[in-house]
Amino acid sequence: MPDLSKEYQARINMAFDYIETNLDQNFTLEELAQAASFSKFHFHRIFMAFVGETPFQFISRVRLERAASYLLSDPDEPIAEVAFRCGYGDISVFSRNFKSKFGINPTQYRKNKQVLSNLSQNESKPSQPKHETSMYICQRTNKIKWRTTMKLHQSTEVKHLEKMTLAYVRYIGPYKGDGKLFERLWNKLFTWAGPRGLIGGPDSKSLIIYHDDPNITDESKLRVSVCVTVPEDTKVDGEIGKMELESGDYVFARFNVNEKEFGQAWEWVYREWFPNSGYQPADGPCFEMYPEEPKDGRFTIDICVPVQPM
Repeated sequence: MPDLSKEYQARINMAFDYIETNLDQNFTLEELAQAASFSKFHFHRIFMAFVGETPFQFISRVRLERAASYLLSDPDEPIAEVAFRCGYGDISVFSRNFKSKFGINPTQYRKNKQVLSNLSQNESKPSQPKHETSMYICQRTNKIKWRTTMKLHQSTEVKHLEKMTLAYVRYIGPYKGDGKLFERLWNKLFTWAGPRGLIGGPDSKSLIIYHDDPNITDESKLRVSVCVTVPEDTKVDGEIGKMELESGDYVFARFNVNEKEFGQAWEWVYREWFPNSGYQPADGPCFEMYPEEPKDGRFTIDICVPVQPM
């Protein structure tokens, strides 16, 4: 007999994916229920039972958290445009909801966070020095790349990534530094994908998608998806979900890190590379791609963030 709780969770994940892909749109309960293959008469109660929020509480929270990220990633973007990108047609409603969640209005939030960020950089400890970063043209590929004095860093370049179909196992909750958690998630995904011949091909890719900003979202609500690329027509069920990662331009920053150094690598990308790159983060999820197997407790990773010109 199939595990019905896993099937229900898989359908809730489908609703998550639909919402995240269309966050700037208005939703009806009926279309959300349809995306999750539930009856509209029962979807609200099922979603609440599994997520701890109603569908529209979830949508409102994710929109506001996404807006908070946009306010910081592009300090010059008008607040009205941020509101529109996050599904708000009325800036007064957006400002009221934003203040209700964060305690201050969007303008104050942007200003306060920038001040705190500057203080943090100015007061950084000697053990966390600011690294020198420079741009150069690779003679072999004739592309712009970046080098830095950061010891964990190996290479950085902006590349176009084609659309990918991903099979995934999703987790909601705290994950920072929890290597055992990710080991369980990878094992669960590979146990499904291995017998189906979906691992190890020349075009196979393994990645971890982070759907929420851990500096904004409460850690109990953080969503992470452990993924492998699969053919578009792959059939999934139960805990294994499927989603599309749209094509676009991404920064690929490669690092060699141990279990405790992932945060340093992500911090370098956002604190040092972006401000000196001429790019800003674009819409879309960020993720880690794993081009090779870990060795001796160290991981080679590509930190990938969608980008657009400033």
